[in-house]
Amino acid sequence: MTDYGMALLWVLILASLGLSILAVLLSISRQRSHSLTVAPTAGEDVASEATRKVLREFEKNGQSPDAALVNWSPDTLRKILADDLPDAQVIVVSNREPYIHNIKDDGVELLVPASGLVSALEPITRACSGTWIAYGGGTADRLTVDSNDRVQVPPDNPSYTLRRVWLSDDEYQGYYLGFANEGLWPLCHIAFTRPVFRASDWEAYEAVNRKFADMVVAEARNERPIVLVQDYHFALLPRMIRERLPEAIIITFWHIPWPNSEVFSICPWRERVLDGLLGSSIIGFHTQFHANNFTESVDRFLESRIERADAAISYGGRTTLVHAYPISIEWPAELLAKLPPVEESRARLRERFGLSADVKLCVGVERLDYTKGILDRFHALDELFTRHPEWIGKVVFLQIAAPSRGTLPAYQQLHDECLRYANELNQRYGHDGYKPVVMVAEHHSQQQVYEIYRAADICMVTSLHDGMNLVAKEFVAARDDEQGVLLLSTFAGASRELLEALIVNPYDAAMMSQVLLQALTMSPDEQRERMRPMREIVRDNNVFRWAGSMLLDAARLRKRGDLERATSVAERPANTGSNIVSLFDRMRKVAS
Repeated sequence: MTDYGMALLWVLILASLGLSILAVLLSISRQRSHSLTVAPTAGEDVASEATRKVLREFEKNGQSPDAALVNWSPDTLRKILADDLPDAQVIVVSNREPYIHNIKDDGVELLVPASGLVSALEPITRACSGTWIAYGGGTADRLTVDSNDRVQVPPDNPSYTLRRVWLSDDEYQGYYLGFANEGLWPLCHIAFTRPVFRASDWEAYEAVNRKFADMVVAEARNERPIVLVQDYHFALLPRMIRERLPEAIIITFWHIPWPNSEVFSICPWRERVLDGLLGSSIIGFHTQFHANNFTESVDRFLESRIERADAAISYGGRTTLVHAYPISIEWPAELLAKLPPVEESRARLRERFGLSADVKLCVGVERLDYTKGILDRFHALDELFTRHPEWIGKVVFLQIAAPSRGTLPAYQQLHDECLRYANELNQRYGHDGYKPVVMVAEHHSQQQVYEIYRAADICMVTSLHDGMNLVAKEFVAARDDEQGVLLLSTFAGASRELLEALIVNPYDAAMMSQVLLQALTMSPDEQRERMRPMREIVRDNNVFRWAGSMLLDAARLRKRGDLERATSVAERPANTGSNIVSLFDRMRKVAS
């Protein structure tokens, strides 16, 4: 290259470098100018930081870094209430009641339903000395309440109030069997059962939600209760309570899955359902996936502002937090102390059903529902016997299927299909008194269910779609001998926590049969290695932690609301013309 060419090259390089430096200096200058133009006051800095700190705590869903070190118990909940929510009244609202009174030939029988919702909420309500409002459907329920339709429970150690709500047959048919269970239930579960929506059912659903709202207001001792609304039976209730108790903290927990927005669009009253739920202060789901689906549904169908970073939805002048709170069970379960040792439980169960001592016992325990994958278990057992006939006569499957919603056609059909398939398997593979399938369509008490868990070699939880599924956690809690194998559907929320279970796809019978074979042949040492960490998970993430997380978030909301009400609007700086509403301003408007 010539000297002239070299000189020209250096000139170009120096010019490029100079332009780059100039661009950087201009950028810095613009940033400084912008920051001087919109710089917040010191008070704004403090307020914004305080709000961000609160929201960061919300994002943890109550799971602070040292939460795992806390021994979550009823005393922990009582301490949260005393320290963070002094004088707060806790009101639980659910369709199902925790204690049912029925008329028997020799008097009145008390039934404690084997329900995941009841097993989760009952110890919490006891710990909080709260009020539980529920539908009174027992044949002797009216005979056991006082003049205000209240009864103190538990009977042996009264610690909270059960307020019963009476429904007519038409109300129950339309609200519960109709809109809730022929409409919302199949809509929210991917079980390929077509949802049925009727205008008359919707009207009944709305009327019953209004009736329960009246009861909440009547039971509230002041305008600031903590109301825990449970499940899909009460989608409209939060808004109805909010209209009459604007200062209440309303926590709605949706116990079943929430579908994607395309599926949810099927519901003719989708906007009303979403509006009702957004009357809540907090909406909880079992998994973040379901919480995301709910947020997407709101974003699609309502004029709202989605704050994804804050896990919040601003709608109608209020903000609702949308979080995942994985539900769990009581630990330790009080009734375990009443149960015999594992070997005795095993002997008693085998004697009851005429099972020989050398067969492997596989159990399933749930309501007779098409979302639970009962037929799919039968298919897996059939596949096992086809591929490995040497196991015929060596394994028995005991299915406890509590009757449920038997008047609905889908449930009648499922009942008939289960009985037909069970009989077919017994005819094909049974011999000399041996039946591979024992199906018991009866209600069992919680104590009886735990005894079945303790007697089992394998527990199959093969939900086709589920929110959490507490049967899996109950089985783990019942096995203080650290034995037994859990087969768990990948479509149950519990599969996100109980990673040492044998995870299965219930739609794949061949795969399930192979995993079932693995469970049947698993050594005691491997069972222990798998069961021990699962028991630790259930112990550390028990139902008191689930409730405590929500109550802590409720306490933070209440404290922030009190702080915001004490802040005068006049003290806030005038709007600078920016079209961006600060997070602090938005949260202040929510609380006012």
